[in-house]
Amino acid sequence: MKCVILAAGYATRLYPLTENFPKPLLKVGEKTILDWLIDDIGDAAEKFIVISNHKFAHHFEKWAEGRNITVVDDGTSTNETRLGAVCDIQFAIDQLGLDDDLLVIAGDNVLDFSLRKYIDYAKEAGTSCTMRYWEEDEVKLRRAGVSEVDGERLVSFEEKPAQPKSHWCTPPFYYYVKEDAKRIREAIADGCGTDAPGSLVAWMCQRSQIHSMVMPGKRYDIGNLESYEAVKRDYHGITN
Repeated sequence: MKCVILAAGYATRLYPLTENFPKPLLKVGEKTILDWLIDDIGDAAEKFIVISNHKFAHHFEKWAEGRNITVVDDGTSTNETRLGAVCDIQFAIDQLGLDDDLLVIAGDNVLDFSLRKYIDYAKEAGTSCTMRYWEEDEVKLRRAGVSEVDGERLVSFEEKPAQPKSHWCTPPFYYYVKEDAKRIREAIADGCGTDAPGSLVAWMCQRSQIHSMVMPGKRYDIGNLESYEAVKRDYHGITN
């Protein structure tokens, strides 16, 4: 299994902190956001691939020196010309010839639980997988990805729905078995949305079996300056 980390965004809501520096390399406590994620996953992944834009690639390359991390520069330099998360995943697959199960994660979240639990769940299920947590606030649901499930099977998914069909909110952590990862190009050609990573799940769950694990802890989403200050204040690390 390879771990693909989505880090090609421009984090405009965190300006001026991220005007010339990538959000995933901001510090939370003694580590960068990315280091919290990578140190937790550890040898559960054969390799880590960080997808960056061209503007920030040199920051990631310096950070990755001497480590089992490959930085892929998607060639974009502005928020307006970004490829979008789904196209970035396919770009990395093409550039590196990936032919593996893929754990695809956003590089701007920190968690108080270990992603190894999720990896174990996916391997036991033998299918592609997502995570979910119960969200009562409909305003938050309309800004997120929302899942419908039958038991543990994902039956539908929608990004930022005007009328959420459930209270199951889905964070940006996705496990794709190799057979489904091979269908990403087909999804793009079929008109799958490419900006938000969950759009691929919405397309895939109608064509392939996907299981959904209840998230066993809390996710801290760093979207703006206020949320970054909050996570720096409140975050105490990962509980295995």
